[in-house]
Amino acid sequence: FNPVDFDPEAWVLLAKQAGMKYMVITAKHHDGFALFDTKASDWNVIEATPYGKDLLTPLVEACRRHDMRLGFYYSEGNDWYHPGGIVRRKQLWDDAQDGDFDRYLDEVAAPQLRELLTNYGDVAVLWWDGPGYTMDRDRADKLMAPLALQPNIITNNRLGGGFRGDTDPPEQRIPATGIEGRDWETCMTMNDTWGYKSYDDNWKSTETLLRNLIDIVSKGGNFLLNVGPTADGRIPEPSVERLLEIGAWMEVNGEAIHGATASRFPHLPWGRSTTRVDQAGRATLYLHVFDWPEDGLLHVPGLRNDIRNATLLSGAVPLTATRADDGWLLEVPANAPHPIASVIALEIEGVPDVAAPEAEAVP
Repeated sequence: FNPVDFDPEAWVLLAKQAGMKYMVITAKHHDGFALFDTKASDWNVIEATPYGKDLLTPLVEACRRHDMRLGFYYSEGNDWYHPGGIVRRKQLWDDAQDGDFDRYLDEVAAPQLRELLTNYGDVAVLWWDGPGYTMDRDRADKLMAPLALQPNIITNNRLGGGFRGDTDPPEQRIPATGIEGRDWETCMTMNDTWGYKSYDDNWKSTETLLRNLIDIVSKGGNFLLNVGPTADGRIPEPSVERLLEIGAWMEVNGEAIHGATASRFPHLPWGRSTTRVDQAGRATLYLHVFDWPEDGLLHVPGLRNDIRNATLLSGAVPLTATRADDGWLLEVPANAPHPIASVIALEIEGVPDVAAPEAEAVP
C-alpha cells in the first residue's frame, strides 16, 4: 500500500459498485502501526512516515459522501512493537518488546480505541483480533468500556475474556452447517499466508475460492477473503488472476450472492443453493450447479412450491420445469455455461417450502 496513491473516493465507489454496504479498514494490525492520528504512540502514519497525514479521515469523509458504513479492524492483544504487547514471552524476538501487558492495555490499546470511537463519527464495525492468552475478563473490560461511545457498533468474538460479541469469524475453515443463531464470516487466505511470503506458492485455485464463496453464502455466512500485498503495496499476480476470474463470474451471477441468504434445501447432490426474498415477499431460489447433469435433466429435490419462472442466469436462458414425484425436473442445455458453477434462478410461488429428505434405511 503506497499512501501517495491513496484514493479513498475510488475505494468507496468500487465497493459500492461491488454491492458492498460497509467496509472495514485495518486501523492497527499486529505490527502495532496505527494508520490514524493517535496520541498514545508515535508509531503511526503521521509521525513515522514522510506521508505525515491521517489515512482514516479522508476515507471516513468519502464514506460519508457516498452513504457507505465504515468499520475498523484493531489488533488489541497482539502488538509486536509496543512493550508488553506480546503476552507470551517465548514469542519475543527483541528485548524491546518485553514489558507489562496491563500497562500496554492502559497506555496504548484502550486510549487508541477511545480515539477511534471518538474522532471518526459513527463506526459500524469493530473487528477485534489477537486477544492473546492472558486476556481475562478484567482486562477485556478495559477495552469494552470505550464501546459505550458507539452503542450501535457491531463487534466480533475476538476480544477475549469470554465476550462473544455479535459475530463469529471462523478462520481458514467453513463450518459444516453454518453457525446457527449467529452472524458469521469465514476468514481465509488465498494461499497459506496472511501477509506476504515470496516463497508461498500454495495458491488455492479459482474453483476452490469460488465454490467456497458459494458454500459460505449457502450456509448464511460472509466470506472475508485475504490478500497479502508486497512491501510496495502490490497485490501478487496470482491473487489478481483469481480475483478477476471470480469478478467475471460475479458480473453474471452476482444477484445469487449479494444480499442472498442461506439455502432452504437440506441437501443437494449437485451443488448449493441461495435464497433471495424481495420487498414484496416474492422468493427466488438460486441453484449453483457444480456437477452439470449429463442427461440434460437437473433434479431439484423436495421443492413443493410452484415455479413461476426458471432461468439460466448466463444468457438469461429460459428453462422448462416439470413436476416430479419428489420435487422438480429442469431441462438444461447439454453443456454447463460455466466450468465451476452455473446458476439457475427459480422464481417460486409463496414462501419457500422444501421437504426434508427421507431418512436412509439402516442396513
